[in-house]
Amino acid sequence: MINWIYFPKSSKTPEHLIEVIRIFEKYSRIIDSEKNDNNETRLSSNEVLSIIQKELRLIDYEVESGKRESQKIRRSVLFGPNGVEELSFEADGYNKKNKTVIEIEAGRAVINYQFLKDIFQAAMMIETDYLILGVRNSYRGRDDFNEIIKFLDAAYSTNRISFDLKGILLIGY
Repeated sequence: MINWIYFPKSSKTPEHLIEVIRIFEKYSRIIDSEKNDNNETRLSSNEVLSIIQKELRLIDYEVESGKRESQKIRRSVLFGPNGVEELSFEADGYNKKNKTVIEIEAGRAVINYQFLKDIFQAAMMIETDYLILGVRNSYRGRDDFNEIIKFLDAAYSTNRISFDLKGILLIGY
C-alpha cells in the first residue's frame, strides 16, 4: 500500500507531484515493503528506483542509471572563481521543469537518519523547489513512514528550522 503526505500541510499537493504518487501506486504490489519485509524479498532503494525509473523518465525526470560518474544525477550547490562548481550533491532523480529532486531510501532512511541528509541536500541544491522522498512503510517491523512524519511535523510546526523548498512529498512504499 502506498502512503503519502505533503508538507507544508497548509498547501495543496501540486499536480506534478501527484503524477509521481501515481507511479508508485502503479507498482505498489511489486515494491510493497510490508509484503517484502524479510531478508529474502526486501528490495533495495536501487531496485525500487529501477522499477519506477521508466515511468519517471516519461514525465521528464533524469534518473540515476548506475554507479559510474556519468550515470549519476548531480545538482550544483556552490560555485567558486570563474563559475567553477565547488560543491554538488547527487540525487536519484531530477525534473528540471518542476525543479524537483527525488530520493528513494530503503533500510537506512530512519535508522541512519538518511532522510535528514536528503532534506538538507535538497534544500541546498540550486534550482530545486521540491523534494520527493520515497521510504519504506515497513523496515524490520518498524514504521519508517510515520516516524519521518513526526520529524517533518515538528520542523514545520515549530518554525525553528526552515527549508528553502516549496514542499516535501513523503511517499511510503
